[in-house]
Amino acid sequence: MQHAPSWYADTAQPTPARPMLVGEVSADVCIVGAGYTGLVTAIELAGRGLSVVVLEAATAGWGASGRNGGQIVTGFNKSIAEIEGLVGKADARHLWDLSEEAKRMLADLVERHAIACDLKWGYLLAALKPRHLSALAEHQAELERLSYGKSRLVTRDEIRTMVATDAYLGGLYDEGSGQIHPLNYAIGLARAAESLGVRIHEGSRVVRVETGEKPFATTATGKVKAKYLVLAGNAYLGNLGGPASSCIMPAGTYIIGTAPMETKRAVALIPDDIAVADINFALNYYRRSPDNRLLFGGGVSYSGFDAPGLKQNLRRTMLRYFPQLADLTIDYLWGGHVAITMNRLPHLGRLSPTTYFAQGYSGHGVALTAIAGRVIAEAITAQAERFDIFARIPHRPFPGGQTFRTPALVLAMLWYRLRDLL
Repeated sequence: MQHAPSWYADTAQPTPARPMLVGEVSADVCIVGAGYTGLVTAIELAGRGLSVVVLEAATAGWGASGRNGGQIVTGFNKSIAEIEGLVGKADARHLWDLSEEAKRMLADLVERHAIACDLKWGYLLAALKPRHLSALAEHQAELERLSYGKSRLVTRDEIRTMVATDAYLGGLYDEGSGQIHPLNYAIGLARAAESLGVRIHEGSRVVRVETGEKPFATTATGKVKAKYLVLAGNAYLGNLGGPASSCIMPAGTYIIGTAPMETKRAVALIPDDIAVADINFALNYYRRSPDNRLLFGGGVSYSGFDAPGLKQNLRRTMLRYFPQLADLTIDYLWGGHVAITMNRLPHLGRLSPTTYFAQGYSGHGVALTAIAGRVIAEAITAQAERFDIFARIPHRPFPGGQTFRTPALVLAMLWYRLRDLL
């Protein structure tokens, strides 16, 4: 199966065709899903000497891993203070340390396996309103308490030297966050896994899993027997996650890509080539591409349907920031689903002593999937302390079940969008 049409797909590294699973095979670990979580887990397990089979319904990186905004963001979708309220001070500090390890892991994976994914550091969180400035000041104060020395507040005048717009009142610059070409990162992870002996079967949608003492996963044409099973399909897993499936909600997010600009014009737009996001609840985010386009994302949808006029609406939003781009056509529009949780924190756990899952990164998955893969591999090899820190984060099912959870969230989203506008 081909990747969904996008600028990422058109600029992806070559990737080999991988065989469909046919017949019955055995492994120490079977992983369902060849996105970031599944592939990093496979790399970590193979590095510990275990045999691993990865089953992917489409192509490695086909889902959110190959379609997201490509932004590497420090921390979580919630403040450490809020996390303390859920898990206590000690575990919250451990989670912060693990989130920092995740970024170091990503950089190490890229370097060690020579993954050509345009990794760059530098990130701006921008304030559109006075309350945003207050929120960013609180965030910076927390980062300082955590001894994080890579961020600083920037004034309105300074922000205008970083991005060519008058939209912002100020912001927070973080040299420890950054950006990648997300699909090429996934393609590189798949190659790295295979170099370690991992077997990846594409076009092999899992239709049934057994999570008991002798776990297995079956497809239409084959079966994998294993000692352990890892469910890493996130928003694309469907109901295979059993009770864990009700704790995430697929959220659609969309990106447009402009026609390429002359180099001088593109550089003037974002001189230091950093990634940028505002801090609206329904945020907008953007960055330059290596071929001098603006990749502009937003337009989150919780309805399960793509709203009509997405390209025009995103272009209209982009022009509120950059009216000087009105002459550029929009060459690309693409989207996909990420998984969110009720508390917007990642959901890691066990369905049984033999079956692990990781899901619901809530917009921070580019980095956090790396540490998720590592702690799952640690737990499988009898070192579960760090996995259990994640597993202690409390999660609740979305109210309303499969039938009513989407309408309820759509109504909530309308309120937050009104709040953003006002």
